Amino acid sequence: LFLMPSVGIVRCINGTVEQVESIVNTLNAGQIASTDVVEVVVSPPYVFLPTVKGKLRPEIQVAAQNCWVKKGGAFTGEVSAEMLVNLGVPWVILGHSERRSLMGESSEFVGEKVAYALAQGLKVIACVGETLEQREAGSTMAVVAEQTKAIADKIKDWTNVVVAYEPVWAIGTGKVASPAQAQEVHANLRDWLKTNVSPEVAESTRIIYGGSVTGASCKELAAQPDVDGFLVGGASLKPEFIDIINAATVKSA
Repeated sequence: LFLMPSVGIVRCINGTVEQVESIVNTLNAGQIASTDVVEVVVSPPYVFLPTVKGKLRPEIQVAAQNCWVKKGGAFTGEVSAEMLVNLGVPWVILGHSERRSLMGESSEFVGEKVAYALAQGLKVIACVGETLEQREAGSTMAVVAEQTKAIADKIKDWTNVVVAYEPVWAIGTGKVASPAQAQEVHANLRDWLKTNVSPEVAESTRIIYGGSVTGASCKELAAQPDVDGFLVGGASLKPEFIDIINAATVKSA
């Protein structure tokens, strides 16, 4: 995951202990822009969170890939927001398309999860995005607006929310939304926030792009006025993730 003035990382099930430690070593050794230019957040699977948090350089934060919608209880297999807070994990990713499609999470359920996580003191990367069929039908903005509205209906304070636009058709496919396509949706999302939440929230909320971002595509995407960072998948497992992080300097130059 990567936000400007901030970045982020992985949201897939990847890695052994040795592979995770190798990624951590790469990040620790990398020449990364300063925290006033870019905020870096890495999101390993739950089981690696303590290891990654303990070994990463202090300016890089960690995020969980999901959390439960309520306080702990008889919800076998889930991880509560309270557990993440107890571990000192500051961020959580919610509403990823794989959670929506594979686990059947509705937009309303995602909105409830965002509200609960925020109430426990977590910062949230909230994911929205359309399928290929929805894009081809011309309903991209209707879909992402509905997903965003479900969050807006549940929260009042957007200070600790980052919106991640991830076109489902571009996740892990090698297809990347063109800079113009990404900018169009990001600008429309910002306009939606301005009209339906407030101009202040629209201006201050970071909207990041996810969907097969690579070292080759990152600079042109990062230069778009409404693209405030990236949610990076497979490329975050490679050394080029350092180049993607440093794409943040495009706007600070």
